[in-house]
Amino acid sequence: MSTTLIELRRARSEDAVALAETHDEAWTAAYRGLIPGPELDKLVQRRGPTWWDAAIRRGSRIVLLNFGEEVAGYANYGRNRAKSLPYTGEIYELYLKPEYQGLGFGSRLFTTAKRDLIQSGQTSLVIWALSDNEPAMNFYRALGGKPIARSTERFGNKVLDKVAFGWAR
Repeated sequence: MSTTLIELRRARSEDAVALAETHDEAWTAAYRGLIPGPELDKLVQRRGPTWWDAAIRRGSRIVLLNFGEEVAGYANYGRNRAKSLPYTGEIYELYLKPEYQGLGFGSRLFTTAKRDLIQSGQTSLVIWALSDNEPAMNFYRALGGKPIARSTERFGNKVLDKVAFGWAR
């Protein structure tokens, strides 16, 4: 019998390469067909190991979910960036590699990030999702998120609708 360790922990500089790979796989799977190809490629390419290392070194809150020796997913979060919304915290990104989706790991990442935000005094939170990204929309609804705002974002020539989900403590 073998046991695989599932670990949630803060990202360290030595995780930058694995984080970049996880980001690439997760974003490509999540947004292929939604965000135009050249725009998606640019978004993925600009988040290489150097970018992740710099984010970690400047103190960005990034939590990893390791499945054994592999980084299976991550969440990064902090203060809410949308000052027009009455929420104190924000989960900026929460992504899993495709093969780890649907196994409860996303909920674990969410709970860990939310707990850390609450412990630092940010007792409510918001997450944005593209409205055409049905898996993300369903995931945030299942976690109890309430749609609280809408906006748009331009990706090249395409404008996509996005929805903010909110959680009050």
